[in-house]
Order: sequence, then C-alpha cells, then structure tokens
Amino acid sequence: MSPQKYAMALAATVLTVSAIPMTALAGEVSLDGEASVKYAPDSARLQFTANAEHNLPEKASEQLTETMAQWRKAVRSLRDRLEDYSDANVNLYTRTLPVQERGQKPERVAVASQTVSFSINDLELLNPLLEQAQKIGLQYHLGEHQFFHSDEENLQRQALAGAIEDARSRCAFVAQQLDKACGEIVTININGGHRPVPMMMAEARASSDTVSSVGPREIRASVSATFKLD
Repeated sequence: MSPQKYAMALAATVLTVSAIPMTALAGEVSLDGEASVKYAPDSARLQFTANAEHNLPEKASEQLTETMAQWRKAVRSLRDRLEDYSDANVNLYTRTLPVQERGQKPERVAVASQTVSFSINDLELLNPLLEQAQKIGLQYHLGEHQFFHSDEENLQRQALAGAIEDARSRCAFVAQQLDKACGEIVTININGGHRPVPMMMAEARASSDTVSSVGPREIRASVSATFKLD
C-alpha cells in the first residue's frame, strides 16, 4: 500500500472510532412530569324524588300528582335556569308492609314515585332549591360527586400542559448536570385520566340540611416522556 493510501485509510479509521462515542453520549433520558390545578366547583347535578303511598294505586298517583304540582309551582321562577331538566322517571308499584305480629296477614300498599333531575351552573340556587324540596317533602341525596366545574375540560388541559412543562423542566435539569442540552421529545405517554379529586366534602348545616360550603377540588395530570440529550 502506498504511503498516501495508508494515510487516508488511517484517517478514516480515526474518524469512525471518534464518531461512536459521540453518538452514545448523545443518548436519551426518560422521566415523569406532574402537575395539578386547584379550583372551586361552580355547578351541581341534582336529583329529587317524590313518593306517595296508599292502599289504592289511583290514590297514590293522585297524591304524587299533587306533590309534583307543588314542586313545579315552587320552582317556576327558576325553571329557565335548571338545565337538562327531566321529570320523566315515574314508577307505580306495590310493596308489602312489615308484619307487626306473628300470624298477621301481610298488608300491601301502592307506591307512586317520580324523580326530577337537572343541573345548575350557579351554586347560589342550591340552598333555595333544597329548602323548597324539604318543604314539599321530596327526598334527595347530595354528595361530593355531584359538584363540578362548568369548564372542567379547560382545567384538565391546564393540568396536562403543566405536567408536560414539568417533564421538560426536569429534562433540562438532568441535561445541565451532564453538560448537555434537552432536545426533542422521542415518546410521551399520558398516565391515566384527569378526574377531579375532592379535597374537602360539601358541608351541611344540621339544623336545615342546606349546604354551607363546598370544598375545593384538584385535577391532577402526569406524563412519562423520553427526550433526546444533545
């Protein structure tokens, strides 16, 4: 081999060997990012049930009709603010009363019931509605899962954006410790959903059973991402 060709081959070998460590050092880093958004619910989904009992089914139905008429009259001024309003869930059935004495013949009564459901986007309406339901005798259950925010989708996006930014920030820190720069995202996975987490249950006054405060909520988001290290 001539001296010129030998020198060229040696140079090519040196370039190839020196390129391998550079590729390996560039590498990647995988890490998680987390974020949360705190908010106060501004809406609620409500459900009330009216019940009437009588020995005769028609009498039970009449009593139920009267109760529902009282309810409709009580909420007439608020009706246009009750969203997704429905009172189409109506039932009529019989049930057997508990026997008080041995050998007593079981007695059956007719039960008529009707359920009203709707949503409100103004919690100032909550207590007036509960008070009217109590006066008329409607049954209801109010739990933390019934409170929500009218723009939860936007809050979920804020939490997700924060989680991605947190992952980028961690990548930048790791890269700085290695005297490198955080590069492009290779892969990213969104971990689970963004369901709101109650931080405090709704409180109620024992005297009137109306809500005095609704605790804050928190939407959490997390991602797993792999970044290039340049």
